Amino acid sequence: MNSRQRRGVILLLLSVLCAFGAFVGVLSVISDVNSKVGPEVTAYEIKTDVPPYTALSASQFEKISMPKRWLSENAVTDISEITGKIAVTRLNKGSLLQNDMIVKRPALQPGEQEIAIMIDAATGVAGKIKPDSRVNIYATFAGERDGDPAQSKVIVSNAKVLDVGQLTALEPDRDNKGSQATEAVPITFALNTLDAQRIAYAESFAEHVRLALIGQGGDTTIRPSDRTYTLDKD
Repeated sequence: MNSRQRRGVILLLLSVLCAFGAFVGVLSVISDVNSKVGPEVTAYEIKTDVPPYTALSASQFEKISMPKRWLSENAVTDISEITGKIAVTRLNKGSLLQNDMIVKRPALQPGEQEIAIMIDAATGVAGKIKPDSRVNIYATFAGERDGDPAQSKVIVSNAKVLDVGQLTALEPDRDNKGSQATEAVPITFALNTLDAQRIAYAESFAEHVRLALIGQGGDTTIRPSDRTYTLDKD
């Protein structure tokens, strides 16, 4: 083997050693990154803003992957966890979905049925009523005959709220030229048959329907003599 061949072999060996060294270096970097980052897991990012108390569906979230060590302990990693649940607060676009953002939707009890009515945003308890709240439902009626006093009645007491919908603009009454468009919120209640009939009657024939939020632990008992009010009682 002449000197030129020896130099070629030496250069070849050096190239192999350099390549091997580079490969070992890359493996070392990857190993170091893996040791710092760790394995990746599934998480869910909110695609669009979700209002409070809205029923949740998989289409509202985007599946992503991120390092497990960067994920909070209460992050949702299984989208089936949202089944039958609602947002307990406003869910902002781009945020990661977490367990403390959602709650189970209140369920119907035996003998109950769902009924929804539109409540004027100005006469309801704005922003304070949420699923599982308890409310008294009041309705005001004009006197049946001329000269009869107007009445305010407790139509349903201690009604359980199942769902609170989104604020909706209502068209003005075409028969009343002076009326203006108003905003209302659809509120769903869990009621027995008789109370459902009462609330349906009030929505159809009462001049106004109002809700009164009952404080937690408060006395929900209403005496029969207090269920109807007229101004001449004062």
